[in-house]
Amino acid sequence: MTARTKDPTSASARFSRVCEILEAHGREASRLVPILQAVQEEYRYLPEEIITYVATSLKLPPARVYAVATFYAHFALEPKGKYVVRLCDGTACHVKGSLPILEALRKRLRLEGGRTTTPDMLFTVETVSCLGACGLAPAMVINEAVHGPVTPEGAVALIDEIAAQENVAAQSGAA
Repeated sequence: MTARTKDPTSASARFSRVCEILEAHGREASRLVPILQAVQEEYRYLPEEIITYVATSLKLPPARVYAVATFYAHFALEPKGKYVVRLCDGTACHVKGSLPILEALRKRLRLEGGRTTTPDMLFTVETVSCLGACGLAPAMVINEAVHGPVTPEGAVALIDEIAAQENVAAQSGAA
């Protein structure tokens, strides 16, 4: 089933969590950004139908909510992986070799043709203009953990470590 497939059971569950988030913020339109942040934290992106639901619930035009969601680089309109890898490509990181790191990550995760997220939804790889960690250049962040200085081999090792942990967790859950 795709994200766009209409399933009343999953839709009602999705909207019930959004309702909790809206209630926690008093259904105040002035709290739109924190509401969208909480929704994205819950779902790892902002699904179109939830943007519309939030807009309706806050008595805002859906175009306004969409405009906010597309204005801020933090928000995503497409699903992201469980682990979001942000590789800095600012001046310091670029000069110290961020592009070979990106190439190594894309090769290891088999991200081809402009794809940024693995098919299993485990990893998303993004480049950012600056992480504010120039002293660690080249630097990358995996979810909230900052790593640096990173080499292509070191970046791949971090991915391999996470993948191994996920495999162990999946196997112990299946047992």
